[in-house]
Amino acid sequence: MGEPHRVGIVGLGYISQAYLRTLARHPRVTIAAVTDLDPARSAAVAAALPSARALPIETFLDSDVETVLNLTVPAAHASVALGAIGHGFHVYGEKPLAASLAAASAIVETAAAAGLTVGCAPDTVLGTGIQTARAFIDGGGIGRPVAASAVMVTPGHERWHPHPDFYYLPGGGPLLDMGPYYLSALVHLLGPIRSVTGAASRTRDARTIGTGPRTGERIPVEVPTHVTGVLEHAGGALSTITTSFDAVHTTAAPLEIHGETGTIAVPDPNKFDGDVRVFELGASEWRSVPVSAGYVGATRGIGLIDQIAAGSPRASGALALHVLDAMTALLRSAEQGRRIALTTTAERPEPVPLLTAEEWSAG
Repeated sequence: MGEPHRVGIVGLGYISQAYLRTLARHPRVTIAAVTDLDPARSAAVAAALPSARALPIETFLDSDVETVLNLTVPAAHASVALGAIGHGFHVYGEKPLAASLAAASAIVETAAAAGLTVGCAPDTVLGTGIQTARAFIDGGGIGRPVAASAVMVTPGHERWHPHPDFYYLPGGGPLLDMGPYYLSALVHLLGPIRSVTGAASRTRDARTIGTGPRTGERIPVEVPTHVTGVLEHAGGALSTITTSFDAVHTTAAPLEIHGETGTIAVPDPNKFDGDVRVFELGASEWRSVPVSAGYVGATRGIGLIDQIAAGSPRASGALALHVLDAMTALLRSAEQGRRIALTTTAERPEPVPLLTAEEWSAG
């Protein structure tokens, strides 16, 4: 297997703990350096990782890492990624790839010119939920796919996140925050998107933080908080998507794919696993589909492990760019009241074979 791959982490906020639980114990990876705007966070993480040095942000890019794991807020994704690429590092980042399509394109193009790899969350699509559904669809289990629906509703992240400001600033909102899970899954399942038509609304200009040291503080809302749209896939299928920070709950399945001979209910794409169910033409009830593909027991960071192992990541920058193109086009469509053709495309990533937790966690 060779020496472990040296990873440096930029940004040690809420999501970093999920990544560290996966990466710190994987034999393919060494966390070599960490940095954060809050030096105390860096010191605390480094103290728990004998392999890691806590570095100031100013000197982090002079460290001897191979890949930078970019866990900063969306507004900083592009500057951190481009800085890392400029120093000769591969990059894997949290979603979205950048806060704007132009910045995301610059990341992908600059990395390609330098011969470097870019990966991007979400990696939940590599788990057994989406991958089992994909294997079933690709095997003809629902006939030719003709349509899909994706639904994500929540009353807002300020209810549980102690510092939710960035969710309501440019680069945030329900579509850019949660849409990557659903759109990435739809591309895995149905292929790339050709064009979109969207509508959006914002119900409030401020939100109240509901937990943590800032409980009761009001924060501004500068982005749409309910977005819905229609996606036209290159293969002919039509998907509808709804993402909302304004609704309370729903009985709708997170994802449903409709084919000529059946409908498949896909588990929450924000999770790695879950029950895949199918209702076949002529049947009288749903039945569960046995797990047949994906990383079993996967957790956040499996996308980076996949990138290190394969060299050509399934959770790729090209896919993240295409998903961001679709999301920003939906928002522009909502503003302009017209259908918008996308400027990018992406190949469906290679499917993930069934890999047990013992197989992938052993390196």
